[in-house]
Amino acid sequence: MNAEDVARYLREHPDFLNQHHELFSELTVPHPQHGGQAISLAERQLHALRDKIRALELKLAELIRFGEENDDISTKVHRLSVALLQAGSAAAVRQGLVDNLRDDFAVPHVSLLLWGETESDGVVRTEAFGVGEAARRQVENLRHPWCGAPESIEMTSWFGEAAPHIRSLALMPLRSGGHCIGLLALGSAEAERFYAGMGTLYLGRIADLAAAALAG
Repeated sequence: MNAEDVARYLREHPDFLNQHHELFSELTVPHPQHGGQAISLAERQLHALRDKIRALELKLAELIRFGEENDDISTKVHRLSVALLQAGSAAAVRQGLVDNLRDDFAVPHVSLLLWGETESDGVVRTEAFGVGEAARRQVENLRHPWCGAPESIEMTSWFGEAAPHIRSLALMPLRSGGHCIGLLALGSAEAERFYAGMGTLYLGRIADLAAAALAG
């Protein structure tokens, strides 16, 4: 009989150790933290349970922290919604959006770029003031907010004098009625503030709020 046979036998006969409970104190195994020390099976099981409890406690603490962070962000998004609803003009909407993101969300650099339409020879063309054609199409093709390091000098140029300091940014297309009407860009000097792969749920909601307020 080899080790696999013994393990299979114990799995197939779960009442074996119950019928031979004296084995718990007679058999010893190495201590999980002190290899040279032998302990009983019962004590080894207690160590395993303590390790499992510690892991669960850490996981619970992590979930609580995430929940508190989400509650905090939800409260800020709510305040932003109220501020945009109370804005009495398009200019007030723009200013309120920028001020709220800087003050409440602690985003140091905010750039709001809106598309416009020009008519020439009877043809209506969309023009993104301050945004090149390639960048505009890149923004319009985004299905979700994009986060990461700037991919071009043009991206950092949207932040004016702060351009040399931008190390990470979030690009949030603004859509209304199925059409992209502009771009909300958030920038930071911290490379990890907006990183590739980060969650963008709240960024998307902020973009929806901004687009609805600006289009209204």
